[in-house]
Amino acid sequence: MRTRTLALATLITATAAAATHAAPPAPAKPAAKQPQIEVCFVLDTTGSMRGLIAGAKAKIWSIANQLVAAKPTPKLKIALLAYRDRGDDYVTKIFDLSEDIDAVYANLQTFQAEGGGDTPESVNQALDEAVTKISWSPDRNVYKTIFLVGDCPPHMDYEDDTPYTKSCQTAARKDIVINTVQVGDYRETTPIWKEIASLAEGSYVAIAQSGGVRVIATPFDEQIGKLNAEVGKTIVAYGDEEEKGAVRAKQAMAEKAPSAAAADRLAFNAATGKVVQGGGDLVDAVNAGYIKVGELTKEQLPAEMQSMSPAQREAYVKEQATKRAAVQKQVAELLAKRRAYIEAEQKKAGPRDGFDVQVESIIRVQAAKKGISFESTP
Repeated sequence: MRTRTLALATLITATAAAATHAAPPAPAKPAAKQPQIEVCFVLDTTGSMRGLIAGAKAKIWSIANQLVAAKPTPKLKIALLAYRDRGDDYVTKIFDLSEDIDAVYANLQTFQAEGGGDTPESVNQALDEAVTKISWSPDRNVYKTIFLVGDCPPHMDYEDDTPYTKSCQTAARKDIVINTVQVGDYRETTPIWKEIASLAEGSYVAIAQSGGVRVIATPFDEQIGKLNAEVGKTIVAYGDEEEKGAVRAKQAMAEKAPSAAAADRLAFNAATGKVVQGGGDLVDAVNAGYIKVGELTKEQLPAEMQSMSPAQREAYVKEQATKRAAVQKQVAELLAKRRAYIEAEQKKAGPRDGFDVQVESIIRVQAAKKGISFESTP
């Protein structure tokens, strides 16, 4: 009997072991790769584009918000290229691709609509530089696009120019889509803008000379502005003096921005889990696990922390994080109410077709070809 029991026990053990080896646990699925979006806005900044430039300044944060609405949240980079014509203050002005949308906003504020006078502009040079001088990712899984925005056709009489047809061919090889946005209705521009879009797998749209951007004021803007300042008080800038100064400057610019832009910035920060784009805030860095307070030298800390003991420094950062979380909760509630209010007002006003809406709509359609999907349309 004992022998039979031992044999049975041995059989059960062997069977269990065999089952364990025969059916190993399924490996964990790898985390989904974060999608990437790279956008370069090529903007005519001659005098006739005043309305469009003002609209772009007002809506750059709103556009960025729409672009990070995909799930999972994409990594977004934006570049700016301003162009005028030979004989103006500049022909082109380039700000390369950056994840730091605070810096993008600051750079956009430097754009002023001046110059021009004759009809053709340096479109060829602008498009060539957008394709060849911007640091585009070589990864073909990244959605890369240019928005050429202007109201006048290119000079075709500059012998040393790269013609737009060649730039379109180069863009196609680099998997860069070129979309064209015609501002106004100058008839000489239309066929060329359509041709560029066709050659570079993009879309052509026409908008009003004013840019067609609609900014809706809400009853929540004033309170959101006050909370924006409260969030700013929780920022702990760290690094060298230049880095700390840059962080403070970004927040100062945000607090001076029009209420709608400031609110859109807060929404973007919430979506990306940051208070200052581009880094430099110790509270964000500690929360994300990028750095520990004790790893910083005295000189890298803000003045108010330099005389503190190590324990006091740790406690100070935690205190700022707690204060921030409380303010951000209020911000989230107000932003939700603001969004609902704006959506209701937009329904009353009917369809929109301004610069921001066209950009958002085009990107949503084209990004889907790279597997980037959005839950809803704007």
